[in-house]
Amino acid sequence: MDLRLHSHLTHVVAIEDSSQVGHGRRIAQRLAEQLGFDDTDSGRVALVVTELASNILKHASNGELHLRALPGAVRGLEVIAIDRGQGFDLQDCLADGFSTRGTQGIGLGSILRQAQVFDVHTDSRGTVLLTRFYPRSAVVRDLRLGVTQHSLHDDPACGDAWEVAISDRQISILMIDGLGHGPDAEEAAKAGTLAFNHDPFADPVLLLEDIHRQMQGTRGGAVAVAQFDSAQDNLRFIGIGNIGATLIGEEKSRGLASHPGIVGLQYRKIPAVAYGQCAGQLLIMYSDGLQSRWNLRDYPGLMYRHPAIIAAVLHRDFCRGRDDVTVLVTALETLDD
Repeated sequence: MDLRLHSHLTHVVAIEDSSQVGHGRRIAQRLAEQLGFDDTDSGRVALVVTELASNILKHASNGELHLRALPGAVRGLEVIAIDRGQGFDLQDCLADGFSTRGTQGIGLGSILRQAQVFDVHTDSRGTVLLTRFYPRSAVVRDLRLGVTQHSLHDDPACGDAWEVAISDRQISILMIDGLGHGPDAEEAAKAGTLAFNHDPFADPVLLLEDIHRQMQGTRGGAVAVAQFDSAQDNLRFIGIGNIGATLIGEEKSRGLASHPGIVGLQYRKIPAVAYGQCAGQLLIMYSDGLQSRWNLRDYPGLMYRHPAIIAAVLHRDFCRGRDDVTVLVTALETLDD
C-alpha cells in the first residue's frame, strides 16, 4: 500500500442546542457529497450524524462532532462524536430500539451497521464515538491511524503540520510545530513539509537537515520524524524541540526523546535513535498544545480502542487551550502485511 496523508484541520461542529443537530447533519452530508458519495451513501451519513448529535444533547447536554475527510484510492468520511457526559452502558445501547431519552432509538448496533468503521470509548469522563464511512460499493481496508488537529481560536492559519507516507511495509511520519501560531508559524511548518514530501523515507538525520534548510528564512519550529519498518520491527526517531512522542505497549511505555534547538534557525546535529520490538505497539506524537502529563493506563481499555478514538480522548482531556494542537496516533502492527 502506497499512501500519502497531508496535514489538514479537523472540522469541529459544536452541538449545544437542537438547531445545531440539523446544521451538523447538513455539513456532514455536504462533505460526503463532495467526496463522491451517492444519495444512498450520503443518506447513511445524515442518519447517523443526526442520531449522534441528538444523543449528545440528550445525554450530555453539549459536545462536538469532529469531521475529517479520509484520503486514499477510495475517499471516506470520519465523524467522531465527543462529549463530557457520564457515559453509558455500552451493551444496552448496542440493542436496536434502545433509547433512554426519546431519540430515534436506532441504537448503536444500527449505527455500527451503517458505518464501515465503528468504535467507542465511554466512561465517567464522557464518551468518544467513532464512525467512518465509505461508498458501499467499495472494498476498503481501514487504516488504524487517527489524527486530530486544531488551531488556536479556530484561526484558519495553523502553525502545526503533520505528514504521513506509507510504502510497502514502511511508514514515515512528520510533525512540525512552527514557533508561535498564526500565518508566520504556518509558513514555517509548510516549508518543512515540502522537504519531507520530497523524500519521506530518506535517512532521518539527512531528512532533518533537508527540512532545516527548507525552513531557513522562516521563524523555524520544533520538528520530529518517526520511521517504522515493520519488516525489521524497528522504529527510528529524531526530534528537535518540543514535539512529544511515546511508544505504548502492553507492558511498558517508552518516551522518545527530542533535543533542544529550533529547526530552521539553529540546532545541534544528533543521530536518530532506534527502538526495536515495536510491532503491536501504539505510537503517539503530539505538539505542545497538548499537556504532556497524561497516562493512557488511567483510561481502562482505551489503549485497545481505534487510534482515532485515542487521539480524540487525549485532545478532549489534555488540550492546553492556548496554542495550536495536534495529536497523531497509529497502531504500528497494522503495517506488517
